[in-house]
Amino acid sequence: MNRRIKTLTWGAIPLVLLASLVSIDRIPGTNINLSVPYAAEGPGPTINTLGQVDGEDVISIRGADLDEAEGNLNMTTVSVRTGMTLSQVLSRWLFTDDTIIPIEQVFPPGQSAEEVEESNRSAFVSSESSATIAAMNYLDIPVEVEVVEVLKDSAATGVFEAGDKLLDIDGTAISTPGDAQKIVRSKAPGDAITIGYERNDRKSQETITLREHPSDPAVALLGISMMSVPMSDIEVDYNLEDIGGPSAGMMFSLAVVDKLSPGALNGGKFVAGTGTIAEDGSVGPIGGIAHKVRAAEDAGAEVFLSPAANCAEAMSAKPESITVLKVDSLSQAIDQMAAYNQGADYQTCS
Repeated sequence: MNRRIKTLTWGAIPLVLLASLVSIDRIPGTNINLSVPYAAEGPGPTINTLGQVDGEDVISIRGADLDEAEGNLNMTTVSVRTGMTLSQVLSRWLFTDDTIIPIEQVFPPGQSAEEVEESNRSAFVSSESSATIAAMNYLDIPVEVEVVEVLKDSAATGVFEAGDKLLDIDGTAISTPGDAQKIVRSKAPGDAITIGYERNDRKSQETITLREHPSDPAVALLGISMMSVPMSDIEVDYNLEDIGGPSAGMMFSLAVVDKLSPGALNGGKFVAGTGTIAEDGSVGPIGGIAHKVRAAEDAGAEVFLSPAANCAEAMSAKPESITVLKVDSLSQAIDQMAAYNQGADYQTCS
């Protein structure tokens, strides 16, 4: 009996050690990291773009009469877990619908977590600008380009300030950030450009020598982030933090149109969706849409707006109580919701 007890005891030690190793992310007293190079993607928060977060409108619009919002136009997100132990990865793979992906898909080689976060934040700001442009274009409201931020130690440092309105570059009028970026990208580092701008209702010009982009020395960089704003007294502000990437663009644009036009685009229903938005209103594909469909369905959404290019992946979520509509532009998204609400013909993902 004593021999058996000793055998069981010694045999259990390796199992206990193995269980400990797969359950910790760092060996105590050392800098040895035991987390595995994988991440888990799953359903993230879904937020009503017509509503509020922490007592503040997700999208606030001033300078215009607003239509009273009804129902929901929810943006959807994907949650990403990193720094997991082997046991945590196995647990999420076995007991959840999470997708396990190589960590390189979250943090590309050569980029730090801070650089990825900054890139996502920049993409989010860009999507806000595109959402505004697309909505204003749909509503036939002219827009202009405003400086949001000036990068430190860049060609624009000390020249431009947040709030400046950019009018033209080398004599070519610009009306969107895309116009400005196209001209700058056509130049080389070291080239000089002349920018017309307006500050406090006073117009000026400055000649600036472009610098190298930090990630590609062959690409010219001006060093400002921009967004489009209506030329009228209308001001559109997006008040979400800690969310990055461009995938909320379409839902932002729909919410702006809904607030500035009569009637409810969603027919008062709970609509969710995702998709990038371009300045011309075209809707582009995004990642993780199956998780977003599940999140929307779990939240009680009746309709989900999916980019046409994501339809197959969206249906892999096997939705049961939610209708997934196929869209490829802002105007089509509005038309699809109208057709659904009126009982007319609409296109679904299938």
